[in-house]
Amino acid sequence: MKIIIAGAGEVGFHLSKLLSYESHEIILIDSDKDRLLYAGSKLDIKTLQKDATSIKALKNANIDQTDLFIAVTSSETTNITACVISKKLGAKKTIARISNSEFTDNKEKINFSELGIDELISTEELATNEIKLLLENATFNETHEFEGGKLTMVAMILSNSAPFVGKTVMESAGIFAGINFMPVIIKRKNSSDTIIPRGDTIFKVGDQVYFITLPEGVEELNGLSALKNKPIKNVLILGGSKIGQKTARDLCGNNLNIKLIEYKKKRAIELAEELPNALVIYGDGRDVDLLEEENVSDMDAVVAVTGRSETNIMSCLVAQSKGVDRTIALVQNVDYFSLSKNIGIDTLINKKLLAANSIFRYIRKGDVVEMTILNDVNAEILEFQAHNKSKITKKPIKDLKFPRNAIIGGVIRDNTGLIALGDFKIQEGDKVVVCCFPNTISKVERFFN
Repeated sequence: MKIIIAGAGEVGFHLSKLLSYESHEIILIDSDKDRLLYAGSKLDIKTLQKDATSIKALKNANIDQTDLFIAVTSSETTNITACVISKKLGAKKTIARISNSEFTDNKEKINFSELGIDELISTEELATNEIKLLLENATFNETHEFEGGKLTMVAMILSNSAPFVGKTVMESAGIFAGINFMPVIIKRKNSSDTIIPRGDTIFKVGDQVYFITLPEGVEELNGLSALKNKPIKNVLILGGSKIGQKTARDLCGNNLNIKLIEYKKKRAIELAEELPNALVIYGDGRDVDLLEEENVSDMDAVVAVTGRSETNIMSCLVAQSKGVDRTIALVQNVDYFSLSKNIGIDTLINKKLLAANSIFRYIRKGDVVEMTILNDVNAEILEFQAHNKSKITKKPIKDLKFPRNAIIGGVIRDNTGLIALGDFKIQEGDKVVVCCFPNTISKVERFFN
């Protein structure tokens, strides 16, 4: 597949890095020479120092032979314009990263594909949805739903009271009456290693464990987390950005008690008018005295989404010190993810990484229906569609010689989630959730082609 990526920032670089595991022909376009030099030195891709909206530059890049054009610059206008031009010049499919959620809210009214844009990715909407999902599943520090929750990926840190700490995966399977969840990844405490668990893998205190679970398995897992499990009712949002505003509006609609702190007076007044069901406070979220005045210790969750990563991290740490059980911080630098568990913040989110993950599913070869790339974990979770000729349908899972660096977590059949053990045989039409290392994806895909 030939892919042109416009924008060599974090999203464009991350996408290029993900694709470097495969044999796609990648051209990265940006007007910033230093960004391209960095990307070119790290990745096996072609670079082009040009304006992404230049018709001449796109023609020189053979846009008419391009399977996918992705515009992920920091400028929404540039992304939309570049996609429209690229589609007119012959690109088969185009994707534009946007910041204004009004575009995605009005997809039904405005046919963007007629304009030349096949998909719109709103970073603010993705971040808002991630925050809401994390608050709805407050026990877990990462979540991702497949097929509307028929299967769900949840991640949590095992406490010393978890009943299968010190036991193997095989031994742990006998603790619960039914098998409603499956461990697919383990990240050891204070370790950079990612483990695909096997029957003899031992669970340890402090493990960050990722499970694929059925809806009924979520409650069972609630009792195993190191995080305190109580309903989220009172939420403090720091930062009146587009993400903060949309999160506050949506959470108010869910009958939560919302306080929002914004340090710009004009913006605070605007938000107070736009969010009549939220309490908007003019002030600095880093001010410990202000947080105490606003009874931060009574909050069930603090969500920090200002424009500065350091402010968000420090505000969450202050909230943690005041006894807040749930903290979520928006960060710009993906390198911070490796620090989140060590410094005490429950969850870090990065809207650029969310955008790259969302876009990446359009690039996959084979029959990938959905995918998620995990924070600070060298593994991916993908959802494949099985066909009648797929190798995956020929034998029970235990006899397939499936790659050891991959594991089947669950199957969605006839709109119902199922946990797939060794004797399970996948059928035509099944949607199969697989966890694997990035360099194993191509091997897994062969089972579904």
